[in-house]
Amino acid sequence: MRKLRMWRFLPRAFRGFATFSEISKPVNPATRSYFSVHKNYCRGLICGYPDSSTLCSYATSCSTMLEETAKVDAVSDMLVDSFGRRHTYLRISLTERCNLRCQYCMPADGVELTPGPQLLSQNEIVRLANLFVSSGVCKIRLTGGEPTLRKDIEEICLQLSELQGLKSLAMTTNGITLARKLPRLKECGLTSLNISLDTLVPAKFEFMTRRKGHERVMQSIDAAIDLGYDPVKVNCVIMRGFNDDEICDFVDMTRERPINVRFIEFMPFDGNVWNVKKLVPYAEIRHQVLKKFPSLNRLKDHATETAKNFKIDGHRGSVSFITSMTEHFCSGCNRLRLLADGNFKVCLFGPSEVSLRDPLRSGADDNELMEIIGKAVKRKKAAHAGMFEISNTANRPMIHIGG
Repeated sequence: MRKLRMWRFLPRAFRGFATFSEISKPVNPATRSYFSVHKNYCRGLICGYPDSSTLCSYATSCSTMLEETAKVDAVSDMLVDSFGRRHTYLRISLTERCNLRCQYCMPADGVELTPGPQLLSQNEIVRLANLFVSSGVCKIRLTGGEPTLRKDIEEICLQLSELQGLKSLAMTTNGITLARKLPRLKECGLTSLNISLDTLVPAKFEFMTRRKGHERVMQSIDAAIDLGYDPVKVNCVIMRGFNDDEICDFVDMTRERPINVRFIEFMPFDGNVWNVKKLVPYAEIRHQVLKKFPSLNRLKDHATETAKNFKIDGHRGSVSFITSMTEHFCSGCNRLRLLADGNFKVCLFGPSEVSLRDPLRSGADDNELMEIIGKAVKRKKAAHAGMFEISNTANRPMIHIGG
């Protein structure tokens, strides 16, 4: 009965989205138009709204991006792929466990977790991270699952932050347990934060995550600001019929506080029932923001930046768009992933993985591990296959890969 009563408080569009089943209505005209306009823009970072006269003003060719990156990043050949991209950013998943059950991240019937002994230990994580940092990686991001569920998270942060050459130690978290742990994590060297929050409505939050906790996430955002994190990045996956009516409400969060709201296009992974009809493309999201905030101005992005970053006049914070599906940024990609089970992944959307755990536990020395890493990096493709191909390609659920 409790579930039945809850439906009465949900908006009609939200009810239709409840089971993540196929949406019967035709693809939104704006979405169809957007795909038509952009179907040939597969080779770089093309920015702007399709109707804008500034469509190509921020376009950056792959060669230009690589030249800009080379000026600032000196890395070993192990981290340079066959297209000249230098990989200086490592994302490490600390655990597959999570205290939420987000519908776009985890299948409804859950996932089979890797047995504990098969996950990387603290010492193994630090050893592998040191290999990457000594070869030129300067930024590490800790992910999950939910990284704060790892009991040794503080010691891991402390040891990673002491690696010579590491400039940034970041973490992506759902914020449920963050507030009470954050003071110590900051002392241990955590330099930046991304907190996931897909709705400002508590009832929607409970529906989407299959758990309570909206208030605790908001408290974690407050705690991060109070501790001086600037900006506090808030990740928001936009899905049609669920939270696309909250876009400008999220932007309002940036008015007086050092918050960077990051709108992320809905991406396909195993078990999340991805459908293009649920995807709200970047151009449409940006158009909504522009209607209410006409002073939305583009900032200059680093060549390897995943987000298109904007500032609104008079706002302390900022707004960003991560356009993985409709305007990919593969030509400037500098990211690699180390999964909780020790598998190494060079592309979020690619199924290819190679184990670093197995050779490490078999006694491989650093040179042998670096050779395995280098060969995997050299096999990295120029770009992902595109949203429709990705949706039909076997890959792991996001909770296994790491957010």
